[in-house]
Amino acid sequence: MARQKQVKRKKNAINGWLVLDKPYGITSNEALGRIKRIFSPQKVGHAGTLDPRASGLLPVAFGEATKTVPFVMDGRKVYRFEVTWGTETNTDDTEGEVIATSDVRPDAPAISEVLGEFVGTILQVPPKFSAIKVAGERAYDLARDGEDVELEARPIDVHRLDLVECPDVNRAVFEAECGKGTYVRALARDLGRRLGTCGHVTELRRLLVGPFGEEDLVAFDELLEAAEEQDEGEGIDALVEEFVLPVREAMDALLEIPVSLDDAAKIRKGMAVLLRGREAPLNTGVAFASHANVPVAIGSIDKGRFQPTRVFHL
Repeated sequence: MARQKQVKRKKNAINGWLVLDKPYGITSNEALGRIKRIFSPQKVGHAGTLDPRASGLLPVAFGEATKTVPFVMDGRKVYRFEVTWGTETNTDDTEGEVIATSDVRPDAPAISEVLGEFVGTILQVPPKFSAIKVAGERAYDLARDGEDVELEARPIDVHRLDLVECPDVNRAVFEAECGKGTYVRALARDLGRRLGTCGHVTELRRLLVGPFGEEDLVAFDELLEAAEEQDEGEGIDALVEEFVLPVREAMDALLEIPVSLDDAAKIRKGMAVLLRGREAPLNTGVAFASHANVPVAIGSIDKGRFQPTRVFHL
């Protein structure tokens, strides 16, 4: 019997950001897989993994937006999380085994008194169940194999740590604004120890990543429902228009350099261009050039010349 040829689904040229509200209970890669099946994009990736037991903001980049992923990942993040006192687990969340217990239950004044110690540039030992590599292996793989993983403390930036509420004597809800590499689970663990008890994260939700916040969130169910209602082909265009943000949204913190049509053409060929005008910067860090409000390239400015490093094809 002759084999039937598999018909490959056409890939769509989509450029931009989908800010997904990832639901609890699925991995970031599972969510990305569903998005791939809906949009069938030529290129896609996400900026910052969320654990299955966490929900909230998962920025997904399509096409040319993938070139801006580092600027999103390096941005500040805001998390709201619940800590349950009295038990510490080997994963610092509900997934692990209990390794320590305590009868101490800190009250709101006691908690508020120590929060300042966890703000600023502080040293943090990451959880043993983390993606950090130890001798080429992921720490969580070694930990699952029963090895005693020893991770070194490293500096992190916590810009804000607030006590939101204490629903009861066993739980406290916090909001943290932090930089890249911060583990909220480790914050919960260390808060518990500092307060003379134990603690682990029982709920975690991400509210902000770089330029993207709660106002940009697209509910997972809303996206699935909209996808079912659209016909293939023109339906993709309608979904993109409704849910996908422009590429430039990810570069909100960068200096924008408007350039002429001729200079835009040169930049797209990888050529440096001289920036004209009295207010043209002479030297700066990373910036992006644009023409008619459309990003042309990311680059840097040196001695009044813009040198592209990543060119957009938009």
